[in-house]
Amino acid sequence: MSSAPETRSTRKEGTAISRAMRPLNHVVERFIPSALVFSIVLTFIVAILGLILTDTGPADLVVHWGDGLAGLLAFMTQMALILLLGHILANTGPVRKLLAFLASIPKTELTAYVFVFVVAAAASLITWGLGLVVGGLLAREVAYQGRERGLKLHFPMLVAAGFGGFVVWHMGYSASGPLTAATEGSFLAESLGGQTVPMSETVFSGWNMIAAVVTILFVAVALFLVAPRKGDSITELSIDARVAAEDGQEEIVTPADRLDASRLVTGLTGLALVAYLVLHFTRGGTLTLDTVNWSFLALILLLVKNPFELVHLTKNAASNVGEILLQFPLYAGILGMMVGSGLVQVLSDAFVSISTTTTFGLFAFLSAGLVNFFVPSGGGQFAVQGPIMLNAGAELGVDPAITIMAVSYGDQWTNMIQPFWAIPLLAIAGLKMRDILGYTTIVLIASGIVFGGTLLIVSL
Repeated sequence: MSSAPETRSTRKEGTAISRAMRPLNHVVERFIPSALVFSIVLTFIVAILGLILTDTGPADLVVHWGDGLAGLLAFMTQMALILLLGHILANTGPVRKLLAFLASIPKTELTAYVFVFVVAAAASLITWGLGLVVGGLLAREVAYQGRERGLKLHFPMLVAAGFGGFVVWHMGYSASGPLTAATEGSFLAESLGGQTVPMSETVFSGWNMIAAVVTILFVAVALFLVAPRKGDSITELSIDARVAAEDGQEEIVTPADRLDASRLVTGLTGLALVAYLVLHFTRGGTLTLDTVNWSFLALILLLVKNPFELVHLTKNAASNVGEILLQFPLYAGILGMMVGSGLVQVLSDAFVSISTTTTFGLFAFLSAGLVNFFVPSGGGQFAVQGPIMLNAGAELGVDPAITIMAVSYGDQWTNMIQPFWAIPLLAIAGLKMRDILGYTTIVLIASGIVFGGTLLIVSL
């Protein structure tokens, strides 16, 4: 799966912005640890902040941490399914053929970086799990085909562009915060006065959809400006690393094997799921995390050849989900300390205290970006910070839809410098977070300008 990059160094040139980014790239390449170590370090940072900023004692903090380890188990299952199904879907035959076709479109080095970002962003708007996997696979495919056509592509930059598409996921179809707010009886219901906020007022509102398009355009321009030019040092993907895709088909010997090789089995199940989803929505059902998962499971069942292929794709996907599942309890423990000690309330109140009706959305966004750095889980963050922000916004007379999207924007924003969700994409690419962080920081800056500006404009 991983590949050995081949380095080619030439004289240092590039744009003024790309030259300015080189010191940052050098620092992160040397000092940023692995995602697992990063989560452990964050655990101790939060513990120290809890001791300093709240009146919680060391023993209580340990208890809050231990009690919190299992606090997101149900949500972990939903998130693991989104990631697992996204990985499986992206590796089905039809989708891989589509990715191979898309990889043939960019004709120059600069357009290749921008193209990978735009496609990954579009996939992330469909579902974040698909976006992460598509970003990695497309970056690798573009690198392969570009090498064959004589393009000198910087592979870490391609992968960074693929991960950069993730910066808009909470503005799309699988947005866990808005989906929760649209679900009756959710943990946000009390803060919403027992009401729901339909997706038409959040994700599918005109201002959010415009913001998503502007974000993609703005980040695409920023990536174009920092991309390596002729004469820059680049790290190419070795063409020898290309591995032919396997479909997991096995020899058919017994009647049971024939059943495992039958498309009828998966196809009928997929059609049954489609029928369920149609009935669910026509009878007044809402869009939730579960229906998002079942939508993509139905699509997978209709696209795979047979159960043989589905099992094979599932085994491959599981290897990429594993490291994230290991870290989820650690971040749940961090969440437990932040909630139990009141640290999340302290951080949120610090931003709320300086807010007005007009600036509340902006400061809620910044606050959510800070909290997300410690709790990189959209649903988990909404469970803790959502009620706080909604109650504060209600006191100021802020539209709850603005509050919900402000927290959503903050949640997706700082993912660009938080290695947790980059794990599956980096596994596909065979890179480490420090290889791409210099470029994803540019995505953070560019998208932050759009997010903050949007929230100020809609709050006027």
